[in-house]
Amino acid sequence: MKALSPGVAKVLKRLHYPLEIMLVCVRWYVAYPLSLRNLEEMMAERGIAVDHSTVHRWAIKLLPVLEKVNAERETPIKIRQVKYLNNIVEQDHRAIKRRTRPMLGFKIFRCARILLSSIELMHMIAKGQMKDFSIGQTPAEQFYSLAV
Repeated sequence: MKALSPGVAKVLKRLHYPLEIMLVCVRWYVAYPLSLRNLEEMMAERGIAVDHSTVHRWAIKLLPVLEKVNAERETPIKIRQVKYLNNIVEQDHRAIKRRTRPMLGFKIFRCARILLSSIELMHMIAKGQMKDFSIGQTPAEQFYSLAV
């Protein structure tokens, strides 16, 4: 694996789980309609004891750092926010709504901003809008590459 970005390395200083486990949990959380308790149960089935609130803390700490690795790339993924750009884009947000429903809402605006922008980023990766500079990689590998 390549060297970690300084931002990710700084965040990992205080976290006690391997990066691979944290990235899998965070990716599953933003990529699929799973609740934090679903992730806690899924990890327990794999022999990894992790609390749902720990997964939430990982998401809040890691996602902004990964968003800054994306911004520093040669061709970063950009989320255009133009009102009435076209109806297809508006319909595309149904996936976001479907994804956020199991999260049971957001209690803090900062958390909502972090999670929604990361869900959108993962959705764009899954749609193939990040393949310009990562040919031959799966969506999971593209997400993990943001940590490098």
